[in-house]
Amino acid sequence: MAFLSVENINVFYNEFQALFGVSMTVEKGETVAIIGSNGAGKSTLMRTIAGGLIPAEGLIKYEGSDTATKTAFEMNRMGVALVPEGRKIFPSLSVEENLNIGAYSGRSGQWTLEKVYELFPILKERRNNGGTDLSGGQQQMVAIGRALMSNPDLVLMDEVSLGLAPIIVNEIYTVVRQIAKSGTTVILVEQDVNRGLREADRFYCLLEGKVSLAGTPAEISQDQVSKAYFGL
Repeated sequence: MAFLSVENINVFYNEFQALFGVSMTVEKGETVAIIGSNGAGKSTLMRTIAGGLIPAEGLIKYEGSDTATKTAFEMNRMGVALVPEGRKIFPSLSVEENLNIGAYSGRSGQWTLEKVYELFPILKERRNNGGTDLSGGQQQMVAIGRALMSNPDLVLMDEVSLGLAPIIVNEIYTVVRQIAKSGTTVILVEQDVNRGLREADRFYCLLEGKVSLAGTPAEISQDQVSKAYFGL
């Protein structure tokens, strides 16, 4: 049984259908990339897995439990944490208060405030700063740290490199690899195809709300990826 199984889900925003029969599996300890152009349905898939959207049809099973109708809070209590696109830092709270929000699920585990500060030393220096009184890269660190504070078994990272300078992107992905090495399963959405394939054990490519290609980076050619990405 797969750690996470998504089976033929259809997802709508009111009358607009965003996902069409999407299926995927993720094994425990894997890093899986979701690639695709803008509007392909990547963020919708992440939000659905995390409990932010309920599929109209299809199944989602997490550690053997049917979770398609679970709320985001329930999914977080079960060990799923989302690092949302755009970071969604609370502007009225300090860095440390933003991080501590992640611990409200009450799950125990390896990730504590000090452990997050070891991962991101700059956040300890700026722990009393306002959550948005930081650079884009530092805000992304807060968003990742906040997710880790819930001690998840599965972290969903949505566009963690978006809008960041290359040197900061490299720093963020160094941390992503550390998180994966700690035993946490990672699903990451990445618009930079090369980066996504480089970081992942396996990948799924979405095109217009459907899976257009899936496999391991080693077994798929660049030409196949390009055709699946652009629909050529």
